[in-house]
Amino acid sequence: MRIVSLLPAATDIVAQLGLAGQLVGRTHECDWPPQDVRSIPVVTGADLAQDEMSSREISDEVGGSAHSGSSLYTLDTEALGSLAPDVVLTQDLCQVCAVSYERVSQAVRIMDTGTRVLSLEPRTLTDVIDCLVTVGDLLGVRERAEQSRASLLRRLDQVSRSVAGRPQPRVIAIEWLDPLWPAGHWVPEQITCAGGQALLAEPGEHTKPMTWDQVRAARPDVLLVLPCGFPPERTLRERDALTSLPGWADLAAVRAGNVWVLDGPAYFNRPGPRIVRGAEVLAQVLHGVRAGAAVTVDEAKRF
Repeated sequence: MRIVSLLPAATDIVAQLGLAGQLVGRTHECDWPPQDVRSIPVVTGADLAQDEMSSREISDEVGGSAHSGSSLYTLDTEALGSLAPDVVLTQDLCQVCAVSYERVSQAVRIMDTGTRVLSLEPRTLTDVIDCLVTVGDLLGVRERAEQSRASLLRRLDQVSRSVAGRPQPRVIAIEWLDPLWPAGHWVPEQITCAGGQALLAEPGEHTKPMTWDQVRAARPDVLLVLPCGFPPERTLRERDALTSLPGWADLAAVRAGNVWVLDGPAYFNRPGPRIVRGAEVLAQVLHGVRAGAAVTVDEAKRF
């Protein structure tokens, strides 16, 4: 089967199912597993030079919203057509984070090749893990997908048991720096699973910007900084967006040294199987508890 993934999380899922060898096309942001995706043709690009822009400039360009407005992605429909895919995996959850389902569907209609399009729209932790079975069923490996789902659920259960009975710190996860944006959807559940109390966002919620006054009033014990699409080194380039805010140094989380930069694209922003690793990372960040492999400095570092 010839598979094109237009969503990094979908590429993660295909690899998790052992089908990376059937990928014939991907996005320019698909980077996992690196040994499997490097040689796969890229069929998307970015309209903006994001590495050269601040969070505020990026937000303004896409309509002032981290979850709506115009997409940052372009789609090379000619390249897509030349790949003759049997299946295209895409999404309709965020109009900024990936090529939209509408654009993909239009491109496939023009191709007129019988290509099947599957749109993934998970909002909760359970939804994300269930996507394994949804994709696996379409790709003919349902049994393997169900086994993989069961394994991920066992790991989440291990995280929950490892922190059971411990005090629950008050946690705010920041998904965008300017404007400030709380991480919603599955991230509050990752925090809860790891023994924290998620603030300013509910499980499954499509969030909206928050004010700095809201952050201060919430009195977080821990701040998690995991901007959408930013690896840790990119996040740290804009640390002044937070540290220059009035009263930053007075926050309990700051005074206690409990501000953490996390790898958002790897473990928190993308609705793929690696969100389970994100919960394991949080167990160590919030409680010093090891659940799974030891957390590396590339996965979590103090702000």
